[in-house]
Amino acid sequence: MKMTRQSLILAASLTAALALSACGKKDESATSVPATPPPAPAATAPAAAPAPTPASTSANGMPASDAPVAVTFSSVELGSTVDASNKILASGTSFAPKDTVYASVDTSGSGNATVAAKWSYQDGQTVHEDSKSLAANGPTTTAFMISKPDGFPAGNYKVDISLNGSQVASKDFSVK
Repeated sequence: MKMTRQSLILAASLTAALALSACGKKDESATSVPATPPPAPAATAPAAAPAPTPASTSANGMPASDAPVAVTFSSVELGSTVDASNKILASGTSFAPKDTVYASVDTSGSGNATVAAKWSYQDGQTVHEDSKSLAANGPTTTAFMISKPDGFPAGNYKVDISLNGSQVASKDFSVK
C-alpha cells in the first residue's frame, strides 16, 4: 500500500509540474515565424508585468491602454441650419440679423463630458451661454444655437467652445 501512495503522490506532483510549466505558452503552430531558442541558463527571465491596478482599467475591465479614450474635441463649424444629426448644412461666418446661428461641435472618444458654448458681442458682452452633458460612445455632434426674433445688432461676434471647463475652440462671425 505504501508503494501505491508514493506512486500517486509522484504522479500528482509530475502532473502539477507539467501543468504549471505549460502556463503562458502560446500555440506556435499558428504562426509562420520559427520558434526562438530558449535563453541560455545563465540569462535571467524578464520580470512579469504587474497586474493592472483599478486606476489603469476601464469600466469593462480592459487594460487602460485598450480602453477607449476620454472625450476629446474634434472641430466646430458655424451655419444657419443643421440636419437631424446636428451637422451644419451650409457653413458660414456672416449672418443676417434675424438668422438663427448654430455652432456644431464634433467630439470623439467615450465617456462623460460637458461641452459649453459662450456667445459674445464685439465689446465682450455675453449674448448667451449654454452647456450640454454628454455620455459619449464614439463620435458625437452637439449643436448650440442663438436667435433673436427682432434681430441681432450688426457687428462682430464670437463663440467660445469649452470641453469640461477648458476652452478648446473659438470662432468669429459677423451679423450684417
